[in-house]
Amino acid sequence: MLIDTYGRVATDLRVSLTDRCNLRCTYCMPEEGLQWLAKPDLLTDDEIVRLVRIAVTELGVTEVRFTGGEPLLRPGLVGIVERCAALTPRPQMSLTTNGIGLERTARALRDAGLDRVNVSLDTLRPEVFQALTRRKRHGDVLRGLDAARTAGLAPVKVNAVLMPGLNDDEAPDLLAWALESGYELRFIEQMPLDAQHGWKREGMITAGDILASLRTRFTLTPEGDEARGSAPAERWLVDGGPARVGVIASVTRPFCRACDRTRLTADGQVRTCLFAREESDLRGALRSGAPDEEIARLWRQAMWGKKAGSGLDDPSFLQPDRPMSAIGG
Repeated sequence: MLIDTYGRVATDLRVSLTDRCNLRCTYCMPEEGLQWLAKPDLLTDDEIVRLVRIAVTELGVTEVRFTGGEPLLRPGLVGIVERCAALTPRPQMSLTTNGIGLERTARALRDAGLDRVNVSLDTLRPEVFQALTRRKRHGDVLRGLDAARTAGLAPVKVNAVLMPGLNDDEAPDLLAWALESGYELRFIEQMPLDAQHGWKREGMITAGDILASLRTRFTLTPEGDEARGSAPAERWLVDGGPARVGVIASVTRPFCRACDRTRLTADGQVRTCLFAREESDLRGALRSGAPDEEIARLWRQAMWGKKAGSGLDDPSFLQPDRPMSAIGG
C-alpha cells in the first residue's frame, strides 16, 4: 500500500513514457522545444513494465495512466500496454495524448488492452490551434478522436485549456461539439508547469470564468462530492444529464485532500505531486540489481513523505524545476 502521513492511499499511477512531444503548446514549452532526456536516461520498456508490476501486485495500484510528453511517440507503447494488461490483478489502463498519431494506433492499443483515452484539444478553430500549438495538426487530432471512439476506447475524454485572448470565448462551443460527438469534455485550469515559468495567476482563466461562460448556453447541475470521489474533475450534469462536463481546478479549487495519485517520470523518478520540487529515484535501484521488495520499500518511503497540499496557495510557491513535459501530465 502507498499511504502517506495524512492517510491518503495512492491507487492511481501516472507513468510518463517520454518527455518528447510533437507539439509546442504555449502553456507547456517554448517554440524551439526543450533539451530532451538522453536515451540511456529513459526507463526501458522492461523497466517500465517491472515498475508497473510492482505497483500493481505489491503496492495496491489499480489504475495506470500512460502520459508524456506525448506517449504515442514511444516506439514500444503497444507492447507495454499489452504486457501491463496481462498482469494479475489487471489494472484499468488509460492514455493521455495530444491525439496526433492516434488515428493509426487506436485499434492496436485497444486490442492490446487499453481501456480509454484522454485527448487534449483546446479549440475548434484550426488557426487558433496553430497559434496555441505552433503546429498545423488540428485535423490529425480530430481524426484521432474519431478513431478512438470507433475503436471502443470509451469514454473518450477531451481535455481543454483556455488561454486569455486565444480561445477563452470557446467554452460553450467546445461543450456543444463534445455533446454532439459523444465525448466527455473536461476543462483544465492553466497550471504553473510551463518550461518558461511565464505562468501568472492573475492572467489565467479560472474555473469560475469557465462555468460562467458555459452557463450562458447550458444549465449545469453539480454532481457533488460523493459522485466525484478522488477524481480531479468536478463534474456537472448538462441540461439535466446524462451528459456531463468537468472542470479540473488545480489552482483555484485544489483537491489535494482526496488525491490518490503517484507519479513516475520517464527517467524513473517517483513524484508525489505534479507541483513537487522533490523526486525519489527508482531507476538507480533498478539498475543496481535491487529486488522487487527493495524497490517497493523505496516507493512506499517516497509516498510517506507526500505533503498535505500542492502549495499553490502559498505566496512562497515555486514552480517545479522540470516542466510538465518531463514529469507527466
